[in-house]
Amino acid sequence: MVYVLAVAAALSNALTSVFQRMGVEDAPEESTMRLSLMAHAVRRGVWLLGFGFMICSFLLQSFALHIGRLSVVQPILTMELLFLVAILGTYFRFSISAREWIGASAIAFGLSGFLYFAAPGGGDQTPTNLGWIVVGGSATFFIVVTVVATRWGPRWWKAAMFGTAAAIAFAFTAALIKVVSDFAANNWLTLFEHWQTYGVIAFGLMGLFLTQNAFHAGPLAASQSTLVLVDPLVSICLGIALYGDSLRTSGPYGPLEAVSLLVMFIGAVFLSNSPLVTGMKSEGKGVEYEEMLSRRLKHPSSASSPVGDGGLPFSSA
Repeated sequence: MVYVLAVAAALSNALTSVFQRMGVEDAPEESTMRLSLMAHAVRRGVWLLGFGFMICSFLLQSFALHIGRLSVVQPILTMELLFLVAILGTYFRFSISAREWIGASAIAFGLSGFLYFAAPGGGDQTPTNLGWIVVGGSATFFIVVTVVATRWGPRWWKAAMFGTAAAIAFAFTAALIKVVSDFAANNWLTLFEHWQTYGVIAFGLMGLFLTQNAFHAGPLAASQSTLVLVDPLVSICLGIALYGDSLRTSGPYGPLEAVSLLVMFIGAVFLSNSPLVTGMKSEGKGVEYEEMLSRRLKHPSSASSPVGDGGLPFSSA
């Protein structure tokens, strides 16, 4: 049941990313890191549809975390990247080459292999207040660092850095959700007597805000690849630090886990260098690839040839 819930959450996450990207992709450039970006988003019906899928994903993930381990549920969510590539290729007519499929598959199966060989155990430790302070402070520090990193670099880099910051926020939110779900199961009437409930709200909203900035900053695949890659890795670390999750590393399992992680990172390199992520400009000077999903829906017939203001993005080179 844990696996079914997690896979369903991954699909909901992919749909959330597509619809919310469509809701903010035409926002003014100067709205980045401002509340005006959210004001623009909530006026768009397609963004609200994405928000509905986000709530669905949140509920599915919460149930999965309640009955499963943090270091098990979060890696399964990497299937979201495969769903995303499939949606971009079939529904939006993006040119999906072997590079994208290899990259997305390697990330998903590399993490899944790591999960299988590591066979996480334990996870029944109760987090201490000191643990929450140290982990929460570290998460906040790295969120600030990655947000500052968005001040420089191309648009795909900015999208990736915002995605990384959002992933850290969501990973810490997931760690909080696990303990909050236990509070709710015992006595939901006392739910708001615990600070972790307010932490879920605060870091969840932070993750939502950073995600919208990631979608607005650059190509969807750039932001989503870091969201999908960083979240489970940080979650595994949080599961070990807070809940006492243990990983199987004896005998051949340690090397097999290392190989799985290597496969995952090779996939990330493949995807990060693919035209779907970095293809902002063609060889022709001044000709831009069309990355706006809503415009591609309006002009599906132009999805196979680059033109001045709205042709095919990301054709393989």
